[in-house]
Amino acid sequence: MSDRAPQPVERRLPTEESRQLVALVRDIVSKEIAPRAAEEEDAGRFPREIFTLLSESGLLGLPYGSEHGGGDQPYEVYLQVLEELAAARLTVGLGVSVHSLSCHALAGYGTEEQRAAHLPAMLSGGLLGAYCLSEPASGSDAASLRTKAVRDGEDWVITGTKAWITHGGVADFYTVLARTGVDGPRGITAFLVPGDAEGLNAALPEKKMGMKGSPTAQLNFDGVRIADDRRIGEEGQGFAIALSALDSGRLGIAACAIGVAQAALDEAVAYATDRRQFGRPIADFQGLRFMLADMATQIEAGRALYLEAARLRDAGEPFSRQAAMAKLFCTDAAMRVTTDAVQVLGGYGYTLDFPVERLMREAKVLQIVEGTNQIQRMVIARHLAGPETR
Repeated sequence: MSDRAPQPVERRLPTEESRQLVALVRDIVSKEIAPRAAEEEDAGRFPREIFTLLSESGLLGLPYGSEHGGGDQPYEVYLQVLEELAAARLTVGLGVSVHSLSCHALAGYGTEEQRAAHLPAMLSGGLLGAYCLSEPASGSDAASLRTKAVRDGEDWVITGTKAWITHGGVADFYTVLARTGVDGPRGITAFLVPGDAEGLNAALPEKKMGMKGSPTAQLNFDGVRIADDRRIGEEGQGFAIALSALDSGRLGIAACAIGVAQAALDEAVAYATDRRQFGRPIADFQGLRFMLADMATQIEAGRALYLEAARLRDAGEPFSRQAAMAKLFCTDAAMRVTTDAVQVLGGYGYTLDFPVERLMREAKVLQIVEGTNQIQRMVIARHLAGPETR
């Protein structure tokens, strides 16, 4: 591995506070996350202590209000923090994004009493969340979910199975979408379920090609009983809540993707400038130089795209189309950049001795989560040409 240290990304941050925040993140990354990332990913170890540290440092609730323990940071800043974390270890960056997604429903649609009761612990009290929408037979067609919540007096009883749940089995709370009424999107309601609820059990984590340190598991709800004061929003409002969360979550995935791509580019540049063939560094050869230039251009374009979408969100303007575009472009770019990084390193890139093979395996999942990139293209096309005719 090269001794050449990558140059930090030059960031245009809006305030001195945000610049200090990114400096703090870089310090945590260099001391606590990056040194152990490869070893712990290879061992499949979930770094719960890192999430505790991030919570204690005020980094798990950045885009939420300070009145409930959040960081009061705009999405423009929060996403750049995610990028820094994901560049060091995607398990951490994506984990923070998922945690933020799991807080979205309560922060945006809960009552003031609910927010006061639960948000402080969720945002800065050391808790870790998960988001439960997908099911074994309900992925892209999320409105067809079958997990049911049935009224029983002042309680709800939840029965069903959720699938592909990041932090499944280790989360302290779950934002759960369940069917409470008719088929389709209008019969879905959101609930906040404690991680230790009776009747809630996690299957063994999935065996994945990447992100081995991040547990992804099915969750079985076997008559899980919760009080009505843990219902978020109105009955039947859950699908709208889910869609609003996913718009923001897609920006988180876009930022993580650019972080992974930036890490791969840094490794490729370091290797190409150190590795000598035919008496000179391989970075001297035009074919390889053009590869590096294309990789850097894709990263800069992706970063600009997700930041523009974030600024629209921060301004209170519609950003759904831009979020889909950012998720689509950034994750496709991450796949191309990491693949090219392996090519730059040649045979060494295919070994576990260098991180680019891990980055390539991790990039693939980003084209799938938070809506596959085929779904993103459908979303973008609907904004351009209207709904599909049937």
